[in-house]
Amino acid sequence: MDISTPLTRPPDLYGRPRSDSFMQKLAAFSDNSVTRLARRGTPPRRPPATEMPAIRELVVAAKHQEAEDVVCLRLAAPDGGTLPPWQPGAHIELHLPSGRKRQYSLCGDPADRYRYRIAVRRSANGGGGSAEVHDTLGDGMRVAVTGPRNAFPFAAEASILLIAGGIGITPILPMAREAAGRGLDWRLVHTGRTRGSMPFAAELAELAAAAPGRVSIRPDDESGVPEAADLLSLSPAAGAVYCCGPAPMIDGVRRAFGGSRASALHFERFAPAPITDGRPFELQLGDTGRVLPVPYDRSALDVLHEALPDLPFSCRQGFCGTCRVRVAHGHVDHRDRRLTATERAEGAMLPCVSRAPEGERLVLEV
Repeated sequence: MDISTPLTRPPDLYGRPRSDSFMQKLAAFSDNSVTRLARRGTPPRRPPATEMPAIRELVVAAKHQEAEDVVCLRLAAPDGGTLPPWQPGAHIELHLPSGRKRQYSLCGDPADRYRYRIAVRRSANGGGGSAEVHDTLGDGMRVAVTGPRNAFPFAAEASILLIAGGIGITPILPMAREAAGRGLDWRLVHTGRTRGSMPFAAELAELAAAAPGRVSIRPDDESGVPEAADLLSLSPAAGAVYCCGPAPMIDGVRRAFGGSRASALHFERFAPAPITDGRPFELQLGDTGRVLPVPYDRSALDVLHEALPDLPFSCRQGFCGTCRVRVAHGHVDHRDRRLTATERAEGAMLPCVSRAPEGERLVLEV
């Protein structure tokens, strides 16, 4: 899945505009090495969310066409050494030769410490990153990579429904394998325009053969565009739902969730939810006196990143905490799902989602 555009979550798991303690606990859960989520081995503790993982150079060990407009890349260390561990839902960021940075979900086997696998769909309306991956990156080429990081952690609940739309299968496939390996009660449904456009068909067929009745493939040209309520009806018992796909699918699942028997909803978007209630405000960069206006329809992070290109960020959805800055003066309209009340009181802010009231100025320690 290409998550180069910001990913968004509902205000809480059920779309309510308030802080969700479960999401904060889950964030803390994913920021530490949790042996419960590892089938093999004990991964070391990851860096705190305020630190960016190191940038390392990897080589394209293999590249092949996975589906219509989808290429699959395997990345390895140039010296053949082991790579940092990851859990289902994690992504890496590619630093492309053009200077573009794009994030893609890891879709291989977490137990394979020598290869990272990603799949990239060519986007005709994107910013050129997917086209560069398709047309420029080839076997043997080196590419800088940051990560892995995880903004879509898999909590391995006892009963799980996995919903994937098109290329959204990339973070979902490792979750399905994890669920199968743990003996959980799980179901997976993969939708897409046509069978030819849906990646990993062979692997999903193998998974279906090993777990009869648990995998459903629903191309739109054969089954029709699915209703969200029908997808949610596949949920085993009162289980959790993990969903990744295009905006219409996500929005439909959110609307239908309240009428389903599912107990929790976790999802990842391809594109950000639009800023519908933004108001213009200002950012001041420390004692420099430099003031940056933030328009009503842009995030503080977007504006900051133009002025400070080295400012770290990752998920752009108020979940991972990478872009954290400290506010020395001013009132923050906190909209993240990450910071605790104490952290907010101490001046922490996540500029990817949080703002200030109209016309106010935030003085940042940057």
